[in-house]
Order: sequence, then structure tokens, then C-alpha cells
Amino acid sequence: MAALRAEAPARPSRGTILAVDDEEVILDVLSTLLARRGHRIVTARNAAEAERALAAEPIDVVLLDLFLPGTSGLELLRAMRAGHPLVEVIMVTAHGSVETAVEAMQGGAFHFLTKPFQNEEVVLLVETALTQRRLREENADLRRALADRRRVGKLVGRSAGMEAVYRMIEQVAAARTTVLIQGESGTGKELVAEAIHQHGARGDAPFLVVNSSNLPADLIESHLFGHLRGAFTGATSGHRGLFEAADGGTLFFDEISTLPPEVQSKLLRVLQEKEFLPLGSVKPVKVDVRILAATNEDLEVLVRDGAFREDLFYRLNVVTIRLPALRDRREDVPLLVEHFLDQFGSEHRRPGLRLTPEALRALVRFDWPGNVRQLRNVVERAVLLAPADEIGVDSLPDDVLQSRTVAAGPALPPGASFDDAVSEYERALIRWALEQSGGVQRRAAERLGLKPTTLNEKIKRLGVREP
Repeated sequence: MAALRAEAPARPSRGTILAVDDEEVILDVLSTLLARRGHRIVTARNAAEAERALAAEPIDVVLLDLFLPGTSGLELLRAMRAGHPLVEVIMVTAHGSVETAVEAMQGGAFHFLTKPFQNEEVVLLVETALTQRRLREENADLRRALADRRRVGKLVGRSAGMEAVYRMIEQVAAARTTVLIQGESGTGKELVAEAIHQHGARGDAPFLVVNSSNLPADLIESHLFGHLRGAFTGATSGHRGLFEAADGGTLFFDEISTLPPEVQSKLLRVLQEKEFLPLGSVKPVKVDVRILAATNEDLEVLVRDGAFREDLFYRLNVVTIRLPALRDRREDVPLLVEHFLDQFGSEHRRPGLRLTPEALRALVRFDWPGNVRQLRNVVERAVLLAPADEIGVDSLPDDVLQSRTVAAGPALPPGASFDDAVSEYERALIRWALEQSGGVQRRAAERLGLKPTTLNEKIKRLGVREP
């Protein structure tokens, strides 16, 4: 076995590691080595001690010897997979038992380690297992959030359109692929990109935003790729670009359709080669950056018109997420209103504000050309202007109120009838009123201006699930 070498000073604990082995010297070596890497170490000499340790505190990674007195390592592995599915297990085996170790991996072990082992090998395996463990935990958190279907990250809504968006986020978060997010201005494309980043393996790494529409064309290259001193007139010092700053994380290109053609070609090179040249340099810089992009333009039309590179479009368009306009998910308006009332009520020290039924109906009817961003601004305005704890139509902008008589009705989803649309609208209002009233039907009926018996009949007829 390799002797321990001097390591760097201990860092804050990064993970809790359980080492299970009946050899005291092995436990001492693993404890010293991993503690000096900043990990917290728990030791056990048999299966019974290991099970007590697992029950006593959260364990991230287990180093499990294959041959233990009494219960074998394989038996303990099966028990851990059943009782602690998020824990990553590294099997430790003597040389010559690789076949058994492979069997353990088939039973759910993360990897195996052969004695005698090298210090660097142990550290690499443990830290790789820790990364995998945290990713599994994040995915489990995301699945729990998706089960409610009301919110993922900063996104709010439980309409069919938003459920489809949540499913796509869940599917692509753990991948490394590029994602193109499409939707009208104000629908929340950046929030989708944030959710993808936060629920993936890069969640603790930088998330940086590029909006080329806000930058002069001659500054975009330097902003993205950086430059050396003297690279151009006025470059009195070197500058590190966003690609280098985002190394290991995610770079989100908002409104990528505005990217100049010469920068499009350089972005394509980064996607293909994972490297770029800072301005004034002849030495490529290697980076590991995930690219997410958004646009409210039809990139295929721009490609046909020669305004966007076809090869870059296909590199970006590996996975596409389309965000619905707010007018196409009106049933989410009450939830969004509730969310913004809580947010701005807290910010402006006006907690407990609520909308009158007439005001809410006006918000649901409005077509929202500016989508969620516009609704957010309208609710903040109402919070500031409302003279009392109840926000009425007098606190809403004129254009929202005028929409009650001049705005066109929502487009019916394919295959839906007029009655279907009306019923869904009623369900959304009833769910909102019940949530605002803590599930008490009498109070919800008062909010909606209905008799309690009428509300109860509607709940049964429409199949509304109470909160």
C-alpha cells in the first residue's frame, strides 16, 4: 500500500464518508487521507456498525470492503441500495477479486477500488462519487418540485404548457448539450435557463448572461473572448472574457439572433473545439462551458434570409424548449398574481394584500402582449397604489380594464370546445380563491361573490381538487 504523503492543509468539510473495513490500518489510512482533503470521516468495522452509522447521520459516500466478518459487503450493499438509494458506494476488494467487484457494480455500486490502492486513486474516486451523489440529490429535489407542478426554480404555473416545460427541464438539466429556448419577450426564457443550470451538475458553477442586443458590435468579441494588452487601440490592459469567466459553468445567450455574423463563426468554433482565441493572442484557451441560448425570433427564417449561420443554428438547436405566451395559459394568471403579491407585498411592506374578484377577472381576460413581465409590473403598480388591503379595478391600468370589452378571447387549444375553455377558466378562479382562503369554501365563495352552495356544486361538477 502506498505510504501517505504530506497533503495541503485541511479545508472545510466537503462530504461525509463512511469507511467500512475490518482492518484497523486501512481505516486509519483512509481517515487520514480523506480528512486532509476536507472530508468528514466515519468508520465502521462490520455491517452492524455501518448500519448504525447510516441511521445516525446523512452519509454521502461509503467505502465498503467486500469481505467483512458476518454479513458480507455484497449483502450490506444490497441493504444500502434499498434503504439509502442516494448514497454512492465504492467497493474495496483485494487484488484478484475483480470479478466479484464487477458483480457489486451490477448490484448498484458506483465503482470499485483494488488493494493496494494509490492515494490519488482514492481521492479521485471519492470526489467523483460525491459529484454523482449531489447530482442525484438535485435530480430528486427537482422531481419533488415537479410533483407539485406549481413552481420550478423561479418559474410559476401548473398549466399543461408549463408542465411540458418542467418535463423538458428535468430531462435536459443533467446533460451537457446545448438548449435553445424559444418564446415571446417576457415569457421567462432566462428563468428556464437558470432552472436548467441550477438543477444540473454545474449548479454551483458560474451562470453568466450575454445579451448582444445591448452591446455595440465592436465590443462583443472582447466581452465574450477577452483580449490581451495592446490588442486594439485603447486596450491598455488585458481583459478576461465571459467564456473564461464561465469555465466549468453555463453561458446563456439571450436574444442570440442579434449576434453579429463574425461572432457567430467564433461561437461555432467554441462549440466544436471547446477553445477560443482572445483578441491579440495566438494561443487558444480551452474551456468547458455549457451553452444555453434564447430567442423570440424564428431562427429558421433568419437562416433562410442569410442573417444567421445555418451550421450554428443546428449546433444550438439540439434540444428546443418552447415557452407558451401568457395568453395561452390564462389559468396560471391567479398563481402568478399570488406569487407577485407575496413578493412585492414583502418588498414594499404591504403584506396581506388581495385582489377583488372583479380585478382578478380583468387580469385573466387581458391578452398580456408583454407576457409575465408585464403582469409582474402591473401587480407591483397595484401594490404601490392600492388605497386599502384589497386591490380593486381602480388600481389597475386603463389598458387592462379596457380589454374587458375590446380584447379578443383566448384561442382554443386544438380539439377543445368553447365549454372546455370556460370550464378551465372557472377551475382556475376557484383554485385561486380556495388557496387564498386556506381551503375554506365559505371564504372562497365570498371572494368569488358566490353562495357557498353554488361554489360547492361547481367544485363537484368541475372536479376541482382542493388544496
